[in-house]
Amino acid sequence: MAFIVKNDGFVCDYCGAVNPPGVGTCRNHCFKCLCSQHVDNTSPGDRASTCHGKMIPVSVLSGSRKSDYVLLHVCEKCGKEMKNRVLPDDDFEAILAISQKHIYG
Repeated sequence: MAFIVKNDGFVCDYCGAVNPPGVGTCRNHCFKCLCSQHVDNTSPGDRASTCHGKMIPVSVLSGSRKSDYVLLHVCEKCGKEMKNRVLPDDDFEAILAISQKHIYG
């Protein structure tokens, strides 16, 4: 299934933050708490998952380009892992907290 561009804003189900549409890409996680919802199954935008569990950001990884960083999310309901690019307006302190937790346990 092809990527479906859906760049709408949303209210986070977990922290209540009002999220604007993605900057330069589709937003699929909260800019404040960095959580997401398990809605995609095999590719971004397929919206084929019936799980709908909370996707928890567990680590920060280097992306495919030098300037990219990626959040690794894990679904707390089914355990599925998915990677999502960090967006320019994501909360830097939240990103640091995740990266430090991964490093220091």
